[in-house]
This record gives sequence, C-alpha cells and structure tokens, in this order.
Amino acid sequence: MGLGGISMWQLLIVLLIVVLVFGTKKLKGLGSDLGGAVKGFRSSMSDVEKEETKKVSDQKEDADFDSSESSQTEKASEKHS
Repeated sequence: MGLGGISMWQLLIVLLIVVLVFGTKKLKGLGSDLGGAVKGFRSSMSDVEKEETKKVSDQKEDADFDSSESSQTEKASEKHS
C-alpha cells in the first residue's frame, strides 16, 4: 500500500497519463515556475522576519536607560527636596 490506499502502480499510471497529456516540456516549465514561486515566498517571509526582529531590537534600544542618567536624576531630585 502507498499513500492513503493508493498503490505504487496506480501512482505510476497517473504520472504516465499526466506526462502524455501535458508533455515533458510543459511539466518542466511548470516545475520551474512553482520552484520560483516557493523561493520568492520563502525570501519574502525571511525579509518580514528580519524587519520584525529589527523593530523589536529598536524598541529594546529605546527602552534602555543609561544608569548614569538615572543617578544624576536622583541626585537632582535630592537637591530639590
């Protein structure tokens, strides 16, 4: 048994019919187009992931405070008290 109750012979017969109907040249072009589409999708997903990582790191930099600035602020508030 193969995939989901389909035997290997049935898959070969279907493949043979597809090759006879479409021809190898058209199938090669279809495979190339499909491969290019998958490659483009992966690259755009990685670009989006890089942008999100950059946004998160930029937000972390904005939220970081310099300890010397906070100690100066504390000293200034103590003087005014």
